[in-house]
Amino acid sequence: MKRILIISDLHCGNRFGLTPPPWQYKEREGYYHKIGAFQRSLWTWYSSMIDKIKSEKPIDVLVCNGDAIDGKGERSGGTELLEADRNEQIKIAKTCIEQAAAKKIIIVNGTPYHTGKEDDFEATLAALLNAQYANHCHINVDGVRFDIRHKVNSSVIPHGRYTAPRREAVWSAMWGERGLSEKADFIIRSHVHYFTLSEDAATTVITTPSLQGWTKYGSRECSGIVDLGFLVIDCDKGNAATSKYFFDMKEFKVEFLEI
Repeated sequence: MKRILIISDLHCGNRFGLTPPPWQYKEREGYYHKIGAFQRSLWTWYSSMIDKIKSEKPIDVLVCNGDAIDGKGERSGGTELLEADRNEQIKIAKTCIEQAAAKKIIIVNGTPYHTGKEDDFEATLAALLNAQYANHCHINVDGVRFDIRHKVNSSVIPHGRYTAPRREAVWSAMWGERGLSEKADFIIRSHVHYFTLSEDAATTVITTPSLQGWTKYGSRECSGIVDLGFLVIDCDKGNAATSKYFFDMKEFKVEFLEI
């Protein structure tokens, strides 16, 4: 049996991205207090869950499916950045990924807005981790075939969230019909920051949860609920069991202002 850990959308360098202790805001008042509390809470949950999982069974493969770093943050004038230097963002992401102590690491390229329009900073991250780097990842883990890529279209209606990932499965099947690819058992996409899973007798299709909290863009432009977490898939001679881990955001629920 082999264990695969799938994380995505860490957005390291963003104030609400996954942030290890050396980069966290210290105790402050007001708005920064809330940010620091979120950083500590998310990291404590992530690191403790990862430690628990790898103590049960070592992680054979870690796939970071894009947007490991947040980038320059041009659309918000850099106002949401914890760290603007993308080389420093890479160091943060490297620390997050090394927490898993995985035997093999695969870094899948994210969106150019975050990971570099002219330079692929996630390629640098992969080199520092001695990891495999890919735009579109196809791997066979103990007889279970995975088709993994970062981007997929999102939807503003709940039931529409399943449409675009299922379309990816149809395209994958068509590649197989033309003899250009083997049939995939799992189609995995990220980017949308919410979890979906649909499966039939042939294929399991997943969009992964993220590891980033709120942003100005999300608050102002997006509808729907964000899911924070990651996936573990245990593969054994062609069979697979999926475990889902979600961060409970209820302590950060929206409060109505009394007037």
